Amino acid sequence: QVQLTESGGGLVQAGGSLRLSCAASGRTFRTYFMGWFRQVPGKVREFVAAISWSGGSTYYAPSVKGRFTISRDNGKNTMYLQMASLKSEDTAVYYCAADPNPKGVAYSYEYDYWGQGTQVTVSS
Repeated sequence: QVQLTESGGGLVQAGGSLRLSCAASGRTFRTYFMGWFRQVPGKVREFVAAISWSGGSTYYAPSVKGRFTISRDNGKNTMYLQMASLKSEDTAVYYCAADPNPKGVAYSYEYDYWGQGTQVTVSS
């Protein structure tokens, strides 16, 4: 089992940057495939990015590819999401998620563990 805690959210102007962090408890962080999702009220939770156990493979939603970078530091039990060129449509609550072996990395139901979320607001 793993507990996840997001941080780094806040208010930023359009075009700006922000880095989110997801800290994981326990010693088995490296055995979890990790992902970032986001959600706005009234809409389904949306895939943002995912990263494999060692960090060797990364996956991005088309809407963020080229602007966001996902990474992880297994020595620090932490995953990151570097967000650049932010747009108003990036405004959402961002969640990190973990699963030992998700069958489909972009599907929220494939992930067993979730953080509480951190709000990102991009003002235009």
